[in-house]
Amino acid sequence: MVAMNYEPDAAGQESYILCADCGTVISSANGAGLCVGCLRNTVDITEGIPKEATLNFCRGCERFLSPPQTWVTAQPESRELLAICLKKIARPLMKVRLIDASFIWTEPHSRRIKIKVTIQKEVLANTVLQQTFELLLVVHTGQCPQCTRLAAKNTWKASVQVRQKVTHKRTFLWLEQLILKHNAHKDTININEKRDGLDFFYAERNNAIKMVEFLAGVVPVRSKASEQLISSDTHSNTSNYKFTYSVEIVPVCKDDLVCLPKNQARAWGNISPLTICSRVGNTVHLLDPMTLQQTDVTAPVYWRQPFDSLATVTDLVEFIVLDVEPSGPVRGKYVLADAQVTRSSSSNNNADDDGMGDDGIFHTRTHLGGILQPGDTVLGYHLTNANFNNDAFESFDQDRIPDVILVKKTYPNRRKKSKPRNWKLRSIAKEAEDVTEGSNTLGRGALGRKGGVDQRNVERDYELFLRDLEEDKEMRAAVNLYKANQPQPEDDEDGDVGMDTGESTKKSGSGMKGGKRRTGGAGGSANGGAMQVDEDMGEGTDADDEEEEDFPEIDINELLEHFEEMDMEDAAEEIQ
Repeated sequence: MVAMNYEPDAAGQESYILCADCGTVISSANGAGLCVGCLRNTVDITEGIPKEATLNFCRGCERFLSPPQTWVTAQPESRELLAICLKKIARPLMKVRLIDASFIWTEPHSRRIKIKVTIQKEVLANTVLQQTFELLLVVHTGQCPQCTRLAAKNTWKASVQVRQKVTHKRTFLWLEQLILKHNAHKDTININEKRDGLDFFYAERNNAIKMVEFLAGVVPVRSKASEQLISSDTHSNTSNYKFTYSVEIVPVCKDDLVCLPKNQARAWGNISPLTICSRVGNTVHLLDPMTLQQTDVTAPVYWRQPFDSLATVTDLVEFIVLDVEPSGPVRGKYVLADAQVTRSSSSNNNADDDGMGDDGIFHTRTHLGGILQPGDTVLGYHLTNANFNNDAFESFDQDRIPDVILVKKTYPNRRKKSKPRNWKLRSIAKEAEDVTEGSNTLGRGALGRKGGVDQRNVERDYELFLRDLEEDKEMRAAVNLYKANQPQPEDDEDGDVGMDTGESTKKSGSGMKGGKRRTGGAGGSANGGAMQVDEDMGEGTDADDEEEEDFPEIDINELLEHFEEMDMEDAAEEIQ
């Protein structure tokens, strides 16, 4: 037997060959037959990838154009800016594999951005080549579409027209605070005040739609959209439109007296037709003060069968509570009670036509049994000799109409004091319409307060709005209140709810705070707008009366710091 030794196959051993160009020893597994250096000199995997590109930059809002039409805020050498730069060569990069990308430092003023890009690509079978190159981007400055519209005045793409057919501005004062709290005005480029409401202007249609949706979430409204063709291009089949959204708010406000048609009252839980509006949110809350029954009316239900207010807060009469006795039923903060009231004797204008004068005693049932005490002052509707031009009220059983419907408690003694409020509200400046040149009046400078048209009514509405905030915790929780500065004893141009002390040498206060402006001629008339509210309500001027113990004071912990007054320039800067 012959012994044989095992010898491995030659295929298992690694073999080498020479590079075809330079003769360098390389592995035989290299299908190209070239070393790495010769392969790089022969094949360029960056071919077809541009080494230079342009980058659009807006000098107004300092944003970069992210293809195709998006403008993005990006800091120098940030990940966002790197992504925008790589989008310039996104299509050629789809044919290779991106390994790394980083910035190369350049002078900030050079308007040049350099990026080091590393890519890989398979050039031959089992041969992957990696290569690094520099991408140079030249920054071109210009304006984005939003800044272009801001630079050209009266140029807008969409508008929202908000209207409410009432005689006061308290609803828009409330909307102003809701808009400020939720920052819903950040995309607004302009605000104009009209006779029955406000116009909001936007650079984009989507921002106008957001405002319409916001308004529908806070107040009951109905909206209608329309569009107007500005220009069109038949070659590219493109058109330029302006969009307008008309928003109408229900003409029923808080503390209004409402008389429903009988069929509607039966359909809405068989409630009494004679109700008061206790609150207005995204629905209208109606309350029967005789039974504490409540119903909520949504916007679609209201606009199918609309109704108007029978009387508003301007028709409220002041009464003195003689006696009050709770009758048992309680629903939330409302307590049903029987009350005896008489009209306040502080004004001679309250004499009845039947000769009863101010000495008449009225028996009524009220929902304010939890807060009323004998001697308190309360506001209500006097229906004894009231005459309303309303079909629903005329068809209502006259025997069921009470003499008096009490609405809310008031604090006349405290209101007569000249003590300023320790809080104030923010406001949005806007352009006031119908302010004639050469007149001695100025625009209010805040949303919903239109100066120069009816200064007395404007100040009355704002003072009533401030009182509603003080007396309603739920209403106050929905807005932002700010700490007020210490009031100046004299010549306080920004004092809060200035009360006239009767001195002829002191300027009368306007009863407002937060962005208001005043002229001497307008502010010195009628003894101040805040006191005018008390005069309209029939309050006296005796300052020796004791203050009410249960006057609603606002806790200092509810107030916010860092009060900043806004104007239209600040609102426009927020868009950027």
